[in-house]
Amino acid sequence: MEGVKFGLKENRIQFYLLVLINGFVGGMVGLERSILPQIAEGEFDIASKSALLSFITVFGIVKAVTNYYAGTLANKYGRKKLLVAGWVVALPIPFILMFAPNWSWIIGANILLGINQGLAWSSTVVMKIDLAGEKKRGFAMGINEFAGYVMVALVAALTGWIAQEYGVRPYPFYIGIILMVAGLFASWLLVKDTKHHVAAEAATSTTPRLKNVFWETTWKHKNLGSVTQGGFINNLNDGMTWGILPLILSLKGFSIVEVGLLAAVYPAVWGLGQLFTGAMADVYDKKKMLFIGMLLQAIALLAIVWANAGWHFIGLLSVLGWGTAMVYPTFLATIAENTHPMDRAKSIGIYRLWRDLGYAGGAILTGVIIDILNINFAIFFVAILTLISAIIIHIRMVSRSIQKPCKIDVLQNGVLQTNP
Repeated sequence: MEGVKFGLKENRIQFYLLVLINGFVGGMVGLERSILPQIAEGEFDIASKSALLSFITVFGIVKAVTNYYAGTLANKYGRKKLLVAGWVVALPIPFILMFAPNWSWIIGANILLGINQGLAWSSTVVMKIDLAGEKKRGFAMGINEFAGYVMVALVAALTGWIAQEYGVRPYPFYIGIILMVAGLFASWLLVKDTKHHVAAEAATSTTPRLKNVFWETTWKHKNLGSVTQGGFINNLNDGMTWGILPLILSLKGFSIVEVGLLAAVYPAVWGLGQLFTGAMADVYDKKKMLFIGMLLQAIALLAIVWANAGWHFIGLLSVLGWGTAMVYPTFLATIAENTHPMDRAKSIGIYRLWRDLGYAGGAILTGVIIDILNINFAIFFVAILTLISAIIIHIRMVSRSIQKPCKIDVLQNGVLQTNP
C-alpha cells in the first residue's frame, strides 16, 4: 500500500476511464428510454398502462436486488470482477430488443439490463469514491452521474431519430452492440481494481463502523436513512416520468422525433447539471442541497399536469432535471461521508437497493392509478410524495461541518498524510 494516492488528478487515467465506461452503462438504459412504450403499443398491442410499465417494474426490482449483492460482493471479490461480470450479462440485450417476438422477451431483456446496471454502475461508483479521496467525492460523483445520464439522454434522442427514419426495430438497437462491446473490453483490459485504496483509507479512518449496516442505512441512522428514503422517492418519480412522459407527449400531438428530443431534456439537464452540483456538494451543506433538490422536483411535477406547448415541457423538465442533479451525487457523497471505508460498499449497495426499488414502485403505482383514474392524478400523487420526502430530509438530517479541500492525500509509511 506504500505510495497509494487519493485524488482525481493523482488517479486521472483510471478515474476518467471509469467515467467513460459509466457513459457506456448509461447508454444501455438510453436504448429504451424513448421508444419502448411505442413498441409495446404499436407492435404488441399492449393497452393497459400497468402491463406497459411492467418492463420498468422488472428492471427496477432486478437492479435493486443486484445493487444489494454488488455492495456485499465488492469487498469479497473486488470491484473490477463485478464490473466485467456486469458487461458479460449485457451481451444478449441488444439482440433480444431487436428480435423479441413478444413482450415476454422484452421483460427478459430488462431482467438482464437490471443485472448489468446493478453490477456495472455500482462498481464504477464505488471505485471512483475509492480513488477520489475524502474531499472531492461530491465532484467525483457528479462526474460519474453526469457521464451516465448524459449518455442516457443522447442515446434516447438518437434512438428516437433512428426510429423515426428507419423504424423502431431493429436499427435503433445497433447502438447497444457498440456500447456493450466497448464497455466489456475496456473493463476487462484497462481497469485496475481499487482494493489498495480501500485498505489504505481504512487504516486511518476515524468514522465509526456501523453496527447493523442494513438497518442503519435503511432508516435508523438519521443521515443515511434520510438519504435512502430520498433516493427511493427520487427514483419513484423518475420511474413514473420514464414510463409515461412519452405517452403524455404523444397525447399532446408531438411526433416520435419530438418525443425523443423532449424526453431527452430531463436526463440531459440531470446529467450536465451534476458537473456543477457534485462540486457544490463538496462546499455547501448537503442537507440543504437535498431539501432544495427534492422540493424543485415536486414543484416541476405538479406543474407538468398543466403543460401543453413544447416550451412548457422544456422548462419544466429542465427544473425537474436540475432538482434531480442536486440530489443524485449528493446522496452518494453523503453515504460516503457517513460510513467507514469497510462499510461503504455495502452501505451504498443497500442505499441503491432501496433507491432502485423506487423504479418498480413508480411504475406499479403509476400504472394502477392511471388504469383506475387518469395520468394527471398519477403525476399529482407522485409530486406530493416527493414533497413529503423533502420535508423528511429537512426535519431529520443533521448537517456536518464543511472542511476545506486539500490537494492530495498520500499514504506514507503507513500514515495517511495531507500535502498542501
